Amino acid sequence: MRMTENGEDSSPSQPDGVLPRGAPGGKDPEGVSSDKRPVNLPTEDNKPTKLLDTLKFPQDVPDQSSKTSLYQPRPPPLPKPPALSKGGKSGSMEEVRSRRLKHSQESLTDPAETGSSTDSLKEDSTVTGVFTLSGAATLRNGQGSIVGPLLTPTGSPVFRARGQSLSEYERRPHDHHGDLAEQRGRPFKVRLSPLQPSGPLPALEQTLASESLRTANRIDRDCVDYGIVPGRAGPERLHLHRNLSDSRLLDNMVLDNTSVNSMKSTFSVLNPIRPRDVRNRSFLEGSVLGSGALLGAEELDRYFPERRVGIYIATWNMHGEKGLPNNLDDLLLPTDSEFAQDFYVIGVQEGCPDRREWEIRLQETLGPYYVMLYAASHGVLYLTVFVRRDLIWFCSEVEHATVTTRIMSQIKTKGAVGIGFTFFGTSFLFITSHFTSGDSRVYERILDYNKIVEALALPKVLPDTNPYRSTSSDVTTRFDEVFWFGDFNFRLSKDRVGVEALLNQNQGVDMGPLLHHDQLSKEMKDGSIFKGFQEALIQFLPTYKFDVGCDVYDTTSKQRTPSYTDRILFRNRQVDDIKVIKYTSCSMIKTSDHRPVIGMFQVKLRPGRDNIPLGAGQFDRSLYLEGIRRRITRELKKREATKDQGNSTICSIS
Repeated sequence: MRMTENGEDSSPSQPDGVLPRGAPGGKDPEGVSSDKRPVNLPTEDNKPTKLLDTLKFPQDVPDQSSKTSLYQPRPPPLPKPPALSKGGKSGSMEEVRSRRLKHSQESLTDPAETGSSTDSLKEDSTVTGVFTLSGAATLRNGQGSIVGPLLTPTGSPVFRARGQSLSEYERRPHDHHGDLAEQRGRPFKVRLSPLQPSGPLPALEQTLASESLRTANRIDRDCVDYGIVPGRAGPERLHLHRNLSDSRLLDNMVLDNTSVNSMKSTFSVLNPIRPRDVRNRSFLEGSVLGSGALLGAEELDRYFPERRVGIYIATWNMHGEKGLPNNLDDLLLPTDSEFAQDFYVIGVQEGCPDRREWEIRLQETLGPYYVMLYAASHGVLYLTVFVRRDLIWFCSEVEHATVTTRIMSQIKTKGAVGIGFTFFGTSFLFITSHFTSGDSRVYERILDYNKIVEALALPKVLPDTNPYRSTSSDVTTRFDEVFWFGDFNFRLSKDRVGVEALLNQNQGVDMGPLLHHDQLSKEMKDGSIFKGFQEALIQFLPTYKFDVGCDVYDTTSKQRTPSYTDRILFRNRQVDDIKVIKYTSCSMIKTSDHRPVIGMFQVKLRPGRDNIPLGAGQFDRSLYLEGIRRRITRELKKREATKDQGNSTICSIS
């Protein structure tokens, strides 16, 4: 035992790293410094030495008998706390712990010695390079001045003096063991050499259907209307065409069952709403270009970047048949059409007795993507408007009116039904009508037309979007876009033999020779009927009159001449507002002596003001639920039939 000049015991029996209680600069068992003054420790030569030279841990002395571990912790070379070590090095930690206990020759079996250097070693053996700033201890330079906060091992109550004067320690000469110590001070991240392939890599599959590519471009099938490109930081908008259905987007994207959950965590396919927009937006009447209007330009461009809406028109004389076709997909969803449209307007003449059943069948066919905006009837004339469910908020209240062309108003077999509404800033009028029949009764049909345009009382409450160009004697001048369709009963002014000869000669390619005898085309050119209306080019066979259930024209004793009685005409206020996409007949439905005629159009939209009575999302909810219920029932029956067919087997004994 050796005594210093101050009479203090400096024997190694005192635990390493802890000065005696009460000594200047020492620490109590709780790890709190008992004196904040700088201190220099005396030695035998009575010269102050650095604390690191006086207090050395046994593990700091190179041990030749055992190989030094590269993962032994040491104080970090910088004050910045390093990152947490990986949890996969538990085996090396056990080796470090056992080696430290071997060199320190301290007992760790006494749990009561919480303030000794044993706890310091114990805590240090379990820490893999995690340090926190300790306010109780300060780093002192060689002259005894306070340098700054010390780095103390996390959870260790006692400061280890060997963390001081790191720069002096690094400047000391050291051997290869010191080089290993420097490696210990660096973040111990194992670096593996790159793995070289033993052979040529297989070629990647050049297809979007590959399983390895099924994690990108995920999107929900029911929410593709106003999409955001998933997987990107910025909300880049998918400027989809306004009349595109889900098919086009789904063809370009690969889907799986987890796409919904993966995209909900980052983006929504709906447009984001900012709180300030919710605070400030009032939907009051204002400028057409105002950003706050529900029907204004900003909202219109969000849903229709090209400001064109898709409209599907169908007209059909059902011949009063009670039995409806088993499937109306060919009527509303033809296979040669690439996309579904935004509006579906169906006009029926001589409709089935059960009008509600007809509407349910329409809803069942169009499915949950569409809702019935409005329906009106006049005797056996039915007019129904379906709209995509996302667009009902931009429709005004719907108005309708009827006109009978019979002498007695009680007879409602001939006449017209009109439906009018405003969509954004564009007003629409749809009319379906049934004119007087007969090959030579052209004048009566012109009278029917004149009576309808004068007596159809529309609009009622809706404001006229262009009152300066409207006339009280013609309802079609009071709307921006007008579609008039139905059974006009205009015939071909030629006998049956001559018409059949022209049909056999042209084989349905060029209908010009037939249309040269068309009564309606002639009257329109003369300006006596449908003033201002247009019709797309006819390239289909006459739709009247067939034998029910086949493609043969009338074989009865009357031998009626095939004619284009079923037509779709349109009128617009501005030139080129209406663009024709398709105009044809539906030859697959044969339950009537008429073939349905369908037309697809692109119609120009304009922004509007919120000064109209909004529909506020009104639609026939009971019809929607019944149509969906029937659709589900139909699908379940198909599955059961497929299942029964798959389970049935035929056994043969030879």
